[in-house]
Amino acid sequence: MVLLSFSLLTPTHHCFHSNPLFFRNQSRIMSMMHHKNGGSASEPTSQIGFWRRDFLLFGLSSSLFSVFPSSGSFAEEDSKMVPFVDELNAYSYLYPVELPSKKLLFKWVESRKPERYSSAAPLSPDARLRIVSERVDFIDNLIISVSIGPPNLGLLKSKDKSTWAAKDVADSVLSDKSALRVTSSQRMSESSVLDAHSSEIDGQPYWFYEYLVRKSPTKTAQESNIFRHYVASTAERDGYLYSLNASTLNKQWDKMGPLLQKTVESFRLLPATEEYVPPFKDPWRFW
Repeated sequence: MVLLSFSLLTPTHHCFHSNPLFFRNQSRIMSMMHHKNGGSASEPTSQIGFWRRDFLLFGLSSSLFSVFPSSGSFAEEDSKMVPFVDELNAYSYLYPVELPSKKLLFKWVESRKPERYSSAAPLSPDARLRIVSERVDFIDNLIISVSIGPPNLGLLKSKDKSTWAAKDVADSVLSDKSALRVTSSQRMSESSVLDAHSSEIDGQPYWFYEYLVRKSPTKTAQESNIFRHYVASTAERDGYLYSLNASTLNKQWDKMGPLLQKTVESFRLLPATEEYVPPFKDPWRFW
């Protein structure tokens, strides 16, 4: 077990600024939703990526919103954050567990415990991008996951990662993030990148981006205005991209988004220990 000082895990670079610039994308989101609603009702849902856990979250959200009405943004409130450390893959982040002023306790479930890349669950049929850990709060429709995968060489052609553009890194990760047997360009079209930028932290480049993924729960009850709103951070090590994604439903973004931003800002790759297993080690091993 590695014991880390809380100060080491606290973000020192505010990459998602809590000012109007960060939320300038809200008008773009609304215009996208309006555009989607104007589309054909016969649009096949097979073209819309859909994960089973999102289906459950969508199902719960309809009833829970009447029980837990929105009480505004938590942006200005102090939240209690605790560290999560994955020694197997050598990274850490902070996640919210409590909002004392609201007497709100988050009900996190560790849906995927940390595991090595070779045995982790794939996010696409080609198994390039894989989830190595995940936690879910079904009550508040929150998902925090970490995935690892090789870069898309068609988008990130240079071996010098300092030259990589944040938008290209985002597209590289999203091109492998789909449960459908579709091309990389089709996977990317499922997502809409709203913002992307980079920051150097402790000599290591981190790429930050914000994006939407449109989901449709069923063929008979399409909800074309439902999106999942994501913020993410990606860093490179040993030729692989390590990405933390945090998301909630678009209609909860004003309330939960600032907390997810704090989680994404805190994501760090850690120095390797004896427990660390690089992604390229023992690719045949499934346990």
